[in-house]
Amino acid sequence: MYFQRYYEDHFAKYLEPGKVLVIFGPRQVGKTTLVTRFLKTYHGKYRLDTGDNAKTQTIFASRDLATLLAYAEGYDLLVLDEAQRIPHVGIGLKMLVDHRPDLRIIATGSSSFELSGQVGEPLTGRKRTLTLYPLAQIELQQQYPPQELREQLESFLIYGGYPSVRVARTHAARVALLDELAHAYLLKDILELERVKGAKVLLDLLRLLAFQIGSEVSLSELARQTQIDTKTVARYLDLFEQAFVLINVRGFSRNLRKEVTKKSKYYFYDTGIRNAIIANYNALELRNDVGQLWENFVVVERLKKRMYTGISANMYFWRTWDQQEVDLVEEREGKLFGYECKWRDGAASSPPHDWIRQYPNASYETITPKSHLPFVAC
Repeated sequence: MYFQRYYEDHFAKYLEPGKVLVIFGPRQVGKTTLVTRFLKTYHGKYRLDTGDNAKTQTIFASRDLATLLAYAEGYDLLVLDEAQRIPHVGIGLKMLVDHRPDLRIIATGSSSFELSGQVGEPLTGRKRTLTLYPLAQIELQQQYPPQELREQLESFLIYGGYPSVRVARTHAARVALLDELAHAYLLKDILELERVKGAKVLLDLLRLLAFQIGSEVSLSELARQTQIDTKTVARYLDLFEQAFVLINVRGFSRNLRKEVTKKSKYYFYDTGIRNAIIANYNALELRNDVGQLWENFVVVERLKKRMYTGISANMYFWRTWDQQEVDLVEEREGKLFGYECKWRDGAASSPPHDWIRQYPNASYETITPKSHLPFVAC
């Protein structure tokens, strides 16, 4: 079974002569599949290569213009899959763009592209970036009617949205895939960097965060529990963000003294990965963290929708010292929009008193399993 991705129908419009289309995203989310499906319909002459190719690595490592031009000669499209494995790829692509302004280039890469800074500075003004995430509800609505998507909601909360996991038919197969993703792929880019102590401390840190979804995170407490210093914890959290493992949501404030702003909340890009980290794939009726899973799901699916559809907004949470709170706050179009995530459809939710008093023009909405699709998909 194949799941159509959001970019697929209009992929060609993202390609421009003289620019590099860079496709980022976590490992195993379908970047290569997206590109190869596009190439089946492409009518020009293209060269498809992989960063694992030693000859290609040598060509780009040479930084020799004549060698690079000969490599691209006769093609109007160059595709480099897993380009993060090619040393100095950003510099090489810049040279090609500058001297072959007619050439279209696609480069796919995992998060180490960003982490190592391979394409940032060399391709400034010469690239367009697309980010591909695990399957989003806004993508799946193309294949499933709303009622069927709602019926699959428990499955998404438990197993997440990685394509290979969604295709698997049995619980055992999905668990095996998620365990492999979490332990073989998830931290690979981070572990390839210098000054990272090892997988154990990273997994210990992620486990602690997995139990704190929806709560403010204390760096000093994380440091104490993992026995590493606070600065190292902060650096690892930043790496998790860049590697598409965690989303950092900061507190919102316009200087009401009672508001909490210094701490952050962290969510996982994929709930299946989160459950793999804590080794809990139980059905929802057997869990005591359904509210946390639901909040995580809503936040990340809303993020995907905003990124795919171009909704520009700043994302926060809001909380006061006396525990009044709004799970998700969007600041867009000069207005504030507050959202509360409630797993129980009948759960009453009225705006906190201080939210209304401090921000009388802000909206407030409760997101439940019956009402969530317009918010994250339609």
